[in-house]
Amino acid sequence: MSRGKSLAFSLAIVLFAIGVLNSEALENGLKSMVYLSPKITLYPGSVSNKYYYDIEFPKGHIAIKSFNAEVVDEAGSPVSLQETYLHHWIALRYYNRKGVKNINYNVNLGFLQSDFIVAGNAGICDSGLPQFFGLGSETRKTSTDVPDPYGIEVGNSLKVPAGYEENWMFNIHAIDTRGAVDAMGCTECRCDLYNVTEDEYGQPLKPNYLGGVNCCYDGTQCKVNSGLESTERNLYLKYTIKWVDWSDSIVPVQIFILDVTDSWEHTGIHDCLIEYDIEKSTNGVATNDFTNTRRSSVILPIDGDVVYAVAHQHCGGIGSALYGENGRVICSSDPIYGQGTSAGDEEGYIVGRSTCYPEPGSARILKGEALTVESNYSNKKSHTGVMGHFYILVADSSLGLNESIQIHDELKELISLWGVAVFGLAICVAVLVSCQKRNRNEDAYMPY
Repeated sequence: MSRGKSLAFSLAIVLFAIGVLNSEALENGLKSMVYLSPKITLYPGSVSNKYYYDIEFPKGHIAIKSFNAEVVDEAGSPVSLQETYLHHWIALRYYNRKGVKNINYNVNLGFLQSDFIVAGNAGICDSGLPQFFGLGSETRKTSTDVPDPYGIEVGNSLKVPAGYEENWMFNIHAIDTRGAVDAMGCTECRCDLYNVTEDEYGQPLKPNYLGGVNCCYDGTQCKVNSGLESTERNLYLKYTIKWVDWSDSIVPVQIFILDVTDSWEHTGIHDCLIEYDIEKSTNGVATNDFTNTRRSSVILPIDGDVVYAVAHQHCGGIGSALYGENGRVICSSDPIYGQGTSAGDEEGYIVGRSTCYPEPGSARILKGEALTVESNYSNKKSHTGVMGHFYILVADSSLGLNESIQIHDELKELISLWGVAVFGLAICVAVLVSCQKRNRNEDAYMPY
């Protein structure tokens, strides 16, 4: 074979290998889109806790790989927690009857109407916490990536009730603390700072209710310094969703949100209270211990492998953990506190959390196994309206996951081998080209 034909043949092999890799990349291609929520209008000390229906969301049968969010201003610049505290944001899937106009703004339907059906997560709270995605002040520095080969399945038309269509909604709870008399007190929704005696439904607050979401509902006002100019500000929740088209190579996961206030062991009902208070320690100095620990026991309805986990706490939180029945640590999730003033590094605020990505099969949960949720807070001072949730993704072991994971690993190995092959062929081509150039130079050499 001539040098030219040999070179062409080598190049053809390289192009073929690259084509295979590109085909594989397209087949497993990660897509991404950035969206903005509807406008959130705030004034110093004001609270916005609205519901936004039919938000922008990727269409089709897909697997969500991450869902990140942050608060930005009209120029698109990140907003500091020291100015606007993001109490929480949640994204919830629901089905609405075809032909029925969506409610787009500031109405909590309660999803009691037949035209709207909640399509929540896998549980396990019987009331509250139905969301698929959601965080709070920690949203900027908390990883939400779903590891391969797993994905959160959405958009499957076969699972949508007849006559309905799938949509998504936001609940965004933001508190403007500009000029606040007690900014941290505002973020903890202390009732005395909001001067409220009734909840958002007009029901009297319990005498011992000192703070929490029942005092900082939409339209309430936290106390600000006298003489402060009431300056309007328009903000948005900027959210970035990454996904891949659904395929048989993706292993579906179920979302469970566990709550340390779950009292089902005593009542038989998963009546999650969502929030609780921390009393100031009266003997912390003597014991040199300022830790308040709360625990609850839960049982998942499936066998499965935990593939991702993260906790959610408010300021004052010092760490959470999820334990198996034998005391093994399934996940330990710690808060990241800011050290400065810039957005994403606000001193005194939780700006991120550590997450857990167990190796496949290393965090197996058995059906009927009692898990323990633990939430630790500092009690050097009192805190109101704190939370102790655990968000976990579980791959159902009844789905033959080992085979799927093995196929996925073999695919990655095949792609890796192709990469090595392409690299080796590239070197061969470079050598052939170099040799051909040298031969041409030798043939053309004419001594003087």
